Amino acid sequence: MCGIVGYIGNKPCKHILLNGLKQLEYRGYDSAGIGILAHNKFVVTKAVGKVDALIQKATQDDTDSTIGIAHTRWATHGEVSLKNTHPHTDCHEDIIVVHNGIIENYQSLKEQLQTQKHRFFSDTDTEVLAHLIEEYYTGDLFSAVVESMKHVVGTYGIAVLHKNHPHEIVVARNGSPLLLGIGDHCALVASDASAIVEHTNKVVYIHDGEVAQIKRDEYAIVDMHQQNVHRSITTLPLSKEHAQLGNYKHFMIKEIEEQPSVILDTLRGRIDLEKGSAILGGLKNFESKLRTINKMMIVSCGTSYHAGLVGKYMFEETMDMEVIVENASEFRYKKIHADPATTLILAISQSGETADTIAAVKEAKRKGFLTLGIVNVVGSTIAREVDAGIYTHAGFEIGVASTKAFTTQLAVLALLLVYIGRLKEMSVSEGKAILEELLALPHKMKWFIEHQKDHMKNIAKKYSGMKNFLYLGRKYNFPIALEGALKLKEISYIHAEGYPAGEMKHGPIAMIDERFPSVIIAIKDDVYDKTINGIEEIKARKGPMIVVGSKGDKRLEKLVPDMIEVEKTLPILSPLLTVIPLQLLAYYIADFLKRDIDKPRNLAKSVTVE
Repeated sequence: MCGIVGYIGNKPCKHILLNGLKQLEYRGYDSAGIGILAHNKFVVTKAVGKVDALIQKATQDDTDSTIGIAHTRWATHGEVSLKNTHPHTDCHEDIIVVHNGIIENYQSLKEQLQTQKHRFFSDTDTEVLAHLIEEYYTGDLFSAVVESMKHVVGTYGIAVLHKNHPHEIVVARNGSPLLLGIGDHCALVASDASAIVEHTNKVVYIHDGEVAQIKRDEYAIVDMHQQNVHRSITTLPLSKEHAQLGNYKHFMIKEIEEQPSVILDTLRGRIDLEKGSAILGGLKNFESKLRTINKMMIVSCGTSYHAGLVGKYMFEETMDMEVIVENASEFRYKKIHADPATTLILAISQSGETADTIAAVKEAKRKGFLTLGIVNVVGSTIAREVDAGIYTHAGFEIGVASTKAFTTQLAVLALLLVYIGRLKEMSVSEGKAILEELLALPHKMKWFIEHQKDHMKNIAKKYSGMKNFLYLGRKYNFPIALEGALKLKEISYIHAEGYPAGEMKHGPIAMIDERFPSVIIAIKDDVYDKTINGIEEIKARKGPMIVVGSKGDKRLEKLVPDMIEVEKTLPILSPLLTVIPLQLLAYYIADFLKRDIDKPRNLAKSVTVE
C-alpha cells in the first residue's frame, strides 16, 4: 500500500521519479504527487487518480532538478483529494515529506503543534511529520528527523527534503518497507525494489528504528540514539526486464504463463533424489529443533493463507503433525495454546512486508517459538525477522492478484514437507516419489497453458455474464476453491464463494439454479466419487458447471459439457495444477468485462498497514 520513490544524483530527476511511481502502481493507490527542489524552492505537483494524470500535469514544466521525492497515496486519514495528497509541507514550505504507514498518535501531536502556532492544511496524519521536523530543525536536517521520530507512535517509511539542504534526502523507517539504491553517482530510495531496478540492483535495506542520510555518492545510517549502523550492500537477483510487460496484454497473464519456469527456479538446486531429501541450506542450523516439532502454526493473509491451508493438508496427511492455519490479522489477539519447545511458527508472505504477518512473527518470537518464513522478496522484513526462511524465487509479481507467487509457495511447502519429513519418519522412497513428481510439474503446467488456454478463454466468455459463482473442492483442493473464488472477486468484481464440496448440501445448494454456476475441482483422488455425487446433485437442479478434472476422465466428460483437463499428479501436489485453470478463468472473465486487471479497485499488492 502506498509507494515512495526518491532520487539524488547527476541527472534530471523528474522522469526518474515519475517512472518509479509507474512501477509502484501495482501496490495500490488513489492519488499521487511529486516534489522536486529547484533553485532553492520546491515545485510540488499533485493529482487524484492514476499516475498518468500526475505525469500529464508534471511534464508541463521543464524543471531540471536533480533531487526530489514522489509518492502514491492510499487514503487512510482524510478523503481522496489534492490537499491530502503527498508530499506534505511545513508552515513555511521549507520541508516536504512523503510517508507510508499510519501515525497512531497524530491527533495528540497535531494538537500540541497547534498550540505552538503550527498551521495545518490537510486532514492527513502525515502532515504532522512535516511540522514536527520543522519544530526540531535547528540547521541539521538529519538530527531533526531523528529527534522527531522519537515522538512518533505508529508505522512509517518517510523521505524528507529541506530547501536549505539541496544535497541530501533523509529517510526513516519503522514498520513500513524502505530501501536505498546505490547507483553510479546517484542514490535512490524506494518502498519497493521495482521502482529502482531500472537504475541499479545494489541496495541497502533500512531497518526499523533507523534514519538514513542519503547523498549522491555516500550515505549514513543511525539508530534512534544516533549511533552509526553499518549495513552491507545487497545485490538483487533482478533486472528491469523482470518488471516489463513485453508483448503481454496484462502482467497477470504474463505471470500465469511464467509459472512453469518459476517453479523450476524454485526447485533448482534444492532436490537430492538419491537421498530422497530437499536441500534447504537456510534451515541447516535448526535440524535438531525441527526433529522435535510435532505441531505447526501457519500465519498468513489472503492468497498466502490459502497456501497455508494446502500446507496443512500436506503435513497432516503425510506426517504425524498437527497443523493450525491462522489469519495473521487474528493471531496476536488470541491465546497461543502450544508449547514453544515442540511447535513451529511458519509465516507465509509474498512481499515479506505484510503488516499483520510481521506482527504475528514478532508475537511468536516474543513467546519463544521457532519461526520460519516463506517469502518471495530478498531482504524483506519477514525474511529478516524469522529465525530462518526459504525464498520462493518467483521474481517480480506485478499483478495485484497473486498467481506465480502462490504456486511457488506451494512448491516450497512441498520441499519443506520433505525436508522435515526426512528428519523424522519419512522414508527415502516416499521423499523421492514426492520430489520426482515435483520436478515433473513444470512440464505438466506448461502442457496445460499451451493446450487448454484457448479452451479456458471460450469457457470464460460463456460465463462472463454471470453475477455469482460457487467454487467447490475437497481435501487439497478445498483451499484451491477458496483461491479460485478470491481471484474472480479480486479482478472481475463478481461475487464468488469457495466451499468444501461436502458442505454444499448444508446450505449453498439452495442457491443453485440455471443462473448460478458452480466451478468444481474433481480430479481422480480418494474423494473423487464423493465429488461426483455433488456434481450429480447440482446437475439435477439444472445448475451450470465448470469442472476441472483429470486428463482422460471419460466419466466426467460425459457428465458435464464444460470440463477442463489437467495432467495427473500426486494428490498432495495437485493444487499446483488445478489452480491454473481457475487463474485463467478469472483473468479471461475480467478481460471480457474490461476490468483494470493488474490494478483492481480498492486493492493493494502489499498490505503494509493493519
